[in-house]
Amino acid sequence: MIEATNIRKSFGTLEVLKGVDVSIKKGEIVSIVGASGAGKTTLLQILGTLDSVSNPNDSSLIINGTNVLTLSDQEMAHFRNTNLGFIFQFHQLLPEFTALENVCIPAYIKGTDRETVEAAAKKYLDFLGLTNRYHHKPDEMSGGEQQRVSVARALINNPGLIFADEPSGNLDSESAEKLHQLFFDLRDTFNHTFVIVTHNKELANMADRKLTMVDGLIAQ
Repeated sequence: MIEATNIRKSFGTLEVLKGVDVSIKKGEIVSIVGASGAGKTTLLQILGTLDSVSNPNDSSLIINGTNVLTLSDQEMAHFRNTNLGFIFQFHQLLPEFTALENVCIPAYIKGTDRETVEAAAKKYLDFLGLTNRYHHKPDEMSGGEQQRVSVARALINNPGLIFADEPSGNLDSESAEKLHQLFFDLRDTFNHTFVIVTHNKELANMADRKLTMVDGLIAQ
């Protein structure tokens, strides 16, 4: 699913990633942990094609058999929309749209027809226990419900790979626990692969593998 080799990232003279190698198999749930500043989010953003490496000529990032570092910006955007899903600490739902509309947006960008998109969106919202929230806007939902809508949005284009950055960091403990279990239910039902940056020890330890970052590298 992911084969990353010699991933480096610098911001000016600050070297954040110092040659990271990581391999993630299809269907795995992998957590990435470490102290603040260790490079966790930077690595996640590069693996998710949201940021670029500083050494494109001597690194590789292969996702689903494609070395994404060789893609043009337009090709990368299409690849990202088609193959990857993202869940962030803050749900980033558009306040003027309903839950159903928010979930549908990535599929509309992809060009999928409305009938197909809405059927898929309702399927995921139903799976996530949000059948009675189709037509509610974000400010009419709890924090846990909003985050589950963002999970449905991440799934709408049926990506094989989901990246999550502190997905439960803004939730109370009960909502966080439910969200964590949802990731495993989704993997077991749809065979998604999850890469999760988290400070939540319970979620990190639930994962199939836990990668610990120290000073820009994955500790052995």
